[in-house]
Amino acid sequence: MKMNWDNLGFGLTPTDFMYVMKTSGDGCVFDDGQITPYGNIEISPSAGVFNYGQGLFEGAKAYRREDGHVQLFRIEENARRIKMGADRLCMPAPSVEQFVDAITKTVLANKHWVPPAGKGSLYLRPLLFGSGSVLGIGPAPEYSFIIFASPIGNWYKNGSSAMSLLIQNKVARASLGGTGGIKSITNYAPVFEVVQKAKAQGFADVLFLDAATGKNIEEVSSCNIFIVKGNLISTPALQGTILPGITRRSVIEIALDFGYQVEERDVPVKEVLDADEVFCTGTAVGITPVASITYQDKKVEYKTGEETVSNKLRVNLTGIQTGAMEDKMGWTVMID
Repeated sequence: MKMNWDNLGFGLTPTDFMYVMKTSGDGCVFDDGQITPYGNIEISPSAGVFNYGQGLFEGAKAYRREDGHVQLFRIEENARRIKMGADRLCMPAPSVEQFVDAITKTVLANKHWVPPAGKGSLYLRPLLFGSGSVLGIGPAPEYSFIIFASPIGNWYKNGSSAMSLLIQNKVARASLGGTGGIKSITNYAPVFEVVQKAKAQGFADVLFLDAATGKNIEEVSSCNIFIVKGNLISTPALQGTILPGITRRSVIEIALDFGYQVEERDVPVKEVLDADEVFCTGTAVGITPVASITYQDKKVEYKTGEETVSNKLRVNLTGIQTGAMEDKMGWTVMID
């Protein structure tokens, strides 16, 4: 298949192969997985993932460097995060070594689908779910781990991708004691309705507030959020209701290395509306500036462009991920 790398978006373009691994007879340990042709999988209608939502997913990327080699970014952190989520949902998880090996094999099997340097990346979607049959409420007796891939374009394109967000206080994304801090498959469909309504009004996404007080921001439907005021960068603290984003963590470390003050804490809406800059972070969006936020019919616009803090952070992070800059953090690994 001949690809037009210049017109890649964030949509599914199935690659040739995927990775499949299942637990052994006792349902607790994963056997060796294998690369198989991409295609449908057979699963019982009584599987735990269908009946009780026992499933997790991850998102990662493989990047092609200018020298043609392919590299991964902080993939061990994805392995640790899926293990944390698996513990919460009473599932076994691949070891860090198994996870990294599976990702590596999936990328190498689909290597020609990794876009040229600067044109995008190969997006990787690991899935861990209860595939065993179950009727009574409880953990499934068998689990599957699958990885599929799709080439995607760069979300951020010359400043044209700045987001417009809507703050709404009628629906909470997560609550204390819930599953907001893991990548459970059950976290996403409940906010589809409010996000679709926001998009119908011309917004890019919804910024959710905390369920307890409705006064503090938490995260956007699929990415973390930061605000900038002078030399201070603030982001909601990890208290079990927001996802511990790998891009989020990387941005904090880079910002501290640059000399910015970074605070993880409650971030009131009133501070957001008074910020100099706002930006979102995530595997899909990278670091994307927020052009405006609307709250209770009040629209506030923010600084965007080349001279912003978010752009400085984005250039550095993207440089590390793609091999264009020296990786002093030890976050990347070439796999070919």
